[in-house]
Amino acid sequence: MQDADKGAPKSGGQQAQIDGRDLRIGIVQARFNAAITDKLAEACLAELHALGVAAKHIKHVTVPGALEVPIALNALAESEGYDALVALGCIIRGETYHFELVANESGAAVTRVGLDHQIPIANAILTVENEAQAWARAEENGRDAARVAVEMANLMEDLS
Repeated sequence: MQDADKGAPKSGGQQAQIDGRDLRIGIVQARFNAAITDKLAEACLAELHALGVAAKHIKHVTVPGALEVPIALNALAESEGYDALVALGCIIRGETYHFELVANESGAAVTRVGLDHQIPIANAILTVENEAQAWARAEENGRDAARVAVEMANLMEDLS
């Protein structure tokens, strides 16, 4: 089956063409582990631009850490000015239970915001064992988050 507007297959495991023109995307980036989250943001923004999302249609805000990301996502979602949102952060396992708490609570809250507002949220809050794993994933996950946001925004438009 073909999508008449995009010329992209809808099923069969093939990757759809992703067109970000005319989309408005909000990005919330945690500053904790800033060098890594900056790399996530850089890759995400570059991919959004490559997909046709205009710079003027991207709102990029920062918050202290992963637990604050959902609060800012919720504020952006409530504004109803965005077609999709992106969550960027990095949680590195330490020696205490804090890692599990932050990873679980931030992940659940990001999902809840998306469901409550029926807006796609690409969750690229990395949860890793060490800094080396974070660096190995930052660029690819930033790009992936951009593609997911654009693809899901287009899908939600098609479904409405």
